[in-house]
Amino acid sequence: MMRPYPLAAALAATLTCAALPAAAQEHAQHDHAAHAAHAAAAVTTPAQRWATDAPLREGMARVRAALSDLSHHEMGHMSNEQAREFAVAIEDAVKFMFANCKLPAEPDAGLHAILVPLLAAAQRLDKDPADKAAVAAMRDAVAPYPRQFDDPAWPAATPAAADHQH
Repeated sequence: MMRPYPLAAALAATLTCAALPAAAQEHAQHDHAAHAAHAAAAVTTPAQRWATDAPLREGMARVRAALSDLSHHEMGHMSNEQAREFAVAIEDAVKFMFANCKLPAEPDAGLHAILVPLLAAAQRLDKDPADKAAVAAMRDAVAPYPRQFDDPAWPAATPAAADHQH
């Protein structure tokens, strides 16, 4: 049963990435679209992109690589078992970031607003690899990352590019 606390309160109470794995698992079992929409409204793009730490950059590089490979699944060029393996790779990358990244409170909350729906969509694909919409949901979840975080592997999206997503 879901607790009556809104996601913003949960994110504010969570000050480090290491404290969220259980909360992320709980959120992954509920209405993720509503959570993601609420989180997006609660966390705005900072005036200057937030600094990243090495575990965040490593984890997001793993996510980016797996999402790139999953584009083949969307086109029907990958087996469901392979898609499930990439979904698990994304789940593992998210869990790695929860366990290892150390960010100040505001960027941490922004990161959680990305990782919670990302994890939920990856778990969705893992459970049902025929659900190709889960791949699009993962891409939507990570879309704010280059606008919010200063990661050289993810150049900041231009406003026109940010508005035009596939």
